[in-house]
Amino acid sequence: MTAPETLYRNAQPRPARPRYGWAWALAASQLLVVGLWWRYGWPVGLPAMVLSHAYFMGQVFLPRSRLYAPVLWQRPGQGAAVWLTIDDGPSDDTPAMLDLLDAHAAKATFFLVGERAAQRPALVREILRRGHDLGNHSHSHPQAWFWALGPKAMAREIGQAQDTLGAIAGQAPRWYRSVVGMTNPFVAAPLHAHGLRRVAWSARGFDGVDCEPGQTVARIERDLRPGAIVLLHEGAAHGHNPEILRGVLAALEARGLRAELPEASVSLSSEERRRERVDGSRG
Repeated sequence: MTAPETLYRNAQPRPARPRYGWAWALAASQLLVVGLWWRYGWPVGLPAMVLSHAYFMGQVFLPRSRLYAPVLWQRPGQGAAVWLTIDDGPSDDTPAMLDLLDAHAAKATFFLVGERAAQRPALVREILRRGHDLGNHSHSHPQAWFWALGPKAMAREIGQAQDTLGAIAGQAPRWYRSVVGMTNPFVAAPLHAHGLRRVAWSARGFDGVDCEPGQTVARIERDLRPGAIVLLHEGAAHGHNPEILRGVLAALEARGLRAELPEASVSLSSEERRRERVDGSRG
């Protein structure tokens, strides 16, 4: 077993604890709406109902929202390091992305789609052999309707990807990223069941859609700083993902930043522990 595989096998996940505080808050908000409607009629009650539902629905589409599940959006640890994360693979771009990372002595976490990994298991193993990490990015990547998945479908998307990646790698991932960053109330339970930690981002260039590489890198550069989690993609139809990665790696070197994985122990800073205690008290 190689050293990277040993590190991967020994990684100790910090499971996301299911939270249901949102359900109590939703119930309380609807009681308030009923009271307002009873007291003031529909001119007040109807807007209050719409606003209350809009808040809870809106949290589904905010990648950093902690309402339904804990989330990391800054790299754990200290120092001049960032965390490169690459979504949607494996793909035809994977070998080129790996070569670029090697050329810059950079490490990344590849958030893989289960179905795509099953079709290209050799690429999954090559990612690990080169010293990188894996993340769960759902089994079929249902981009249009992931936000609306019910509990059984959500558990299936996360669980099947976990099983597929675990069978190929010899160890299931410890990181999870929602499709398009969307997280509904049914995400936390399967994350807890599989010992996964949800990861968002703090720097992105929107490289998953049609884009111009220079402008995309410039958008990412604006948020490049120690502790940043950088969101990148591979396999997009525009074909620019390797070029964008090359630009980001050059920007990191120009700023004296390193692309490193979080430690296997996933030791949390005191600030992260404080945030988790606050989140736990809310849930």
